[in-house]
Parts: sequence; structure tokens; C-alpha cells
Amino acid sequence: MFTKRFVMSAVAASMVAMPGTRAAADFADGLVGGLVGGAVSGVIVNESAKARERKRATTTTRTRTYAPDKTYRAPVNSVARQQVREEQTSLNYFGFPAGTPDGVRGRNTRNAVSQFQAHMGYPVTGYLADYERQFLISSYYRAQSSGAATAQLIAQRGQGTRGLLHAYRDEAAGVPQTYAAVPAPVPATQAPVMAAIPQEAQVPQAKTGLAALPNLMASGGDGPSLASHCNQISLLTNSNGGFVTAASLSDARFALNEQFCLARTYAIAEGETMAGRLKGVSPAQLEEQCRAFGPAMRDHVAALSLSPKDEVVREVRGFVLQSGQSPAQLSGTAKICLSVGYRIDNMNVALGSALLLTALGEEVYAELMGHHLNEGFGTTRRPDLALAWYQGAVEAVERGAEPAFAPGDAARTGLIRKAAFPSDGANNTGDSQTVQPASTLPTFTLE
Repeated sequence: MFTKRFVMSAVAASMVAMPGTRAAADFADGLVGGLVGGAVSGVIVNESAKARERKRATTTTRTRTYAPDKTYRAPVNSVARQQVREEQTSLNYFGFPAGTPDGVRGRNTRNAVSQFQAHMGYPVTGYLADYERQFLISSYYRAQSSGAATAQLIAQRGQGTRGLLHAYRDEAAGVPQTYAAVPAPVPATQAPVMAAIPQEAQVPQAKTGLAALPNLMASGGDGPSLASHCNQISLLTNSNGGFVTAASLSDARFALNEQFCLARTYAIAEGETMAGRLKGVSPAQLEEQCRAFGPAMRDHVAALSLSPKDEVVREVRGFVLQSGQSPAQLSGTAKICLSVGYRIDNMNVALGSALLLTALGEEVYAELMGHHLNEGFGTTRRPDLALAWYQGAVEAVERGAEPAFAPGDAARTGLIRKAAFPSDGANNTGDSQTVQPASTLPTFTLE
């Protein structure tokens, strides 16, 4: 106990003996050192926390920038992009939201396609089959070029612009439509002039010069309905999963029917695009003037079933020389009236227009006469006479002429050659087992 007290006393004495300033200095240094060390530690901790926060923010920003649904897409060539943009524009018009027409087939476009397919009763895949795309695009151009008639049809159907699709489909199927009465056409003296080149172009009145010819009043003539026929072909193509190709060709007549209806769709779309550039011309006026092709070209159309191709073309060229119109005017007019003829199911108008185009040197349109003769729409069924017309069109494309129908399908010409000529191993003249005979299809005439 004594030892312990002694030690404690010695320690106390030594502390008393130390200078006061030294103790104060040590205490102050310790205090400052503790504060500075704590502050520095706090700064380091805070900076670390801020760095982690910045990293999280950067990660979040990158996640937002590179969202999972923004997948990389390979570059698309300009032609394909334009086709997709055309699809998107048409889908938006008919009330299937595809988003901004940017030419990129993204999720919105696929959803819009699915809605369109469901609306039309097609298989819902999100991707347009060829015939679905052709119907969609041609319907869009038709609606755009029909002006007041489009608005009237929308009001009658009561489904907005979507109702137009069913109306056009029903018309192609031969279902009678309830349109407003069209004024009776004024008797024409010759083929109309409607060259659709400049935006300001007007429709000149028909000139006198040729003998006055009566005007046809019936919309579809006395023959079978090509519109009904093509609607049935489209249904068969749908059930077969797509168009026949050269590799899958087994029924040559059905393959040619598919290409016939495809050409018809392209002809309608091209003519409606050109007609849309005409200023101040209503669809009723176009139809009225195009009907003049029927009586004016009636004899030449009749000759298709009787005379060889060269003889028919020679006679039509004589008609062109007598018309007093320039080749450019007649070509533009014929393309518009070819569209009108197919749209109203008037084979005289359609065939007369196609004959004029062929006689004017646009040999690719000779394909249409081959199809008509092969199936008997507007002509007697003459597959033997059809061959020369098919050959003229195929050889024109092979020589480098721009195809008038499905220009993006390089294999189409080879398919037509293989299907049209028996020497290529296809039976062209036999009756098809999958196509209903044209004579049994319904025919509807608008009064």
C-alpha cells in the first residue's frame, strides 16, 4: 500500500513540475489535430459518396440513353426504307398508328400491321404479305385521289377511314355498293386527254375530229367481273401462304392469275397517283371521260380475240395517228384510264388503254393483253394468241425496259416466262384445279 501511494505521489509531483505552456500546447495540438483529421476524413468520405452518386447517375443516364427496347438496326437501303415509309403512311391514314413515317419497321409499325391484319381478317403476323401490302397501298392512294367520294364513303360506312378498307374489299369481291348517283356522261367523240405531268394540268375537253361514237353506260360490261376473280385469287394466295415462285411452280395457270391480279393492283395504284396530280378534276369527271376509251377502242379490243398481235398493234397505231394527240398526252391519259377501267371493272376501258400504251412503244404493258386472252376477261379465251403478248412483254424487260408492275421483283419476269410457255415444262392451257372458272363468278353493274 505504501509503495502504491508513493508511486501516485511521484506521478502527481512530476505533473506539477511540468511547464504550463507545454501542457496547453499539447492539448491544443491534440484538439486541432483531432478536428483537422476529422474534417479531412469527412471530406474523403463525402467525396467518395459523391463519386459513387455520380457513377450511379451516369449509369442511370446510360440506361436511359440505351434503353433495352432500342435495339440496333442494320442500315436499310433507300428503296426498302421508302417502301416501309409508304406502309407507315398508309397505316396511319387508316387509323392504325405506326408512328412517324421514318422508314424503319419498328415495334409500333409491327403493332399497326397486326391491327390492320386483324381488321381485314388476315393472319395476324405483324408483317405484311405481298398481297396485303398491295391492297393497303393501293387503297391509300385511291382514298387520297377520290376527294369528295372518299368523304362520302366514310360517312356511309360509319367506321372512319377504316371503313374504306372494307368498302374497297367488298367492291373487289363484287358486293353491290350504295354510292351516290354519278351524272350521266356526255357523249364523247374520241379518247379523252388527261396527261398527268404538271401539277397545274387541267383536263382538256374532247376535240372533234373522229366520228362521234356512242358512250357505254354499263359499268362492267357483259363479261365476268375481274374484281371478283382477283379477290378470289387473293384468298387462295392467302391460304397458300404466299405467291407462287418459279421454284414452287406447279399450276401455271394459277401462277399467271396471281401475276394478272398483281399487275391490276399496280396499274390501279399508278393511275390514281397520276390522277392525284391533276388539279380541279373530280373522280366522277375522270370516270366520265375515261369511258370514252370503251367505244373508241371497241373494234381494236374485239380484234384481240381474232387477230395476231402485230396486226392488232399496227391498227392501233393507225388510230393513234388519227387522234391528233401527242404520244405523251395519250400515254398519260391511257395510264389514268387503265386505272379507272380496272377500278370500275370495265374491260373495254382497261384493254383499250393497255393497247394504246403498247402501241405507243411501252411494250411491258403487252403482258396485260396476254392475261386477258389467257383468262377471257373482255376477250374470248385464246391462250394461243396470248403467247405473243406475253413474249413481247417479257423480252422488253429482258432488253432493259423498266417493268410496269412489281419493279422490285427481279424474278417475276422469269416466272411469267416459265408459266406462260409450255416448252418450259408448265401446263398453261389446262384447267386449273384451284381457280374457280371465271364464268361462274358474279357480275354486278352500277346503274
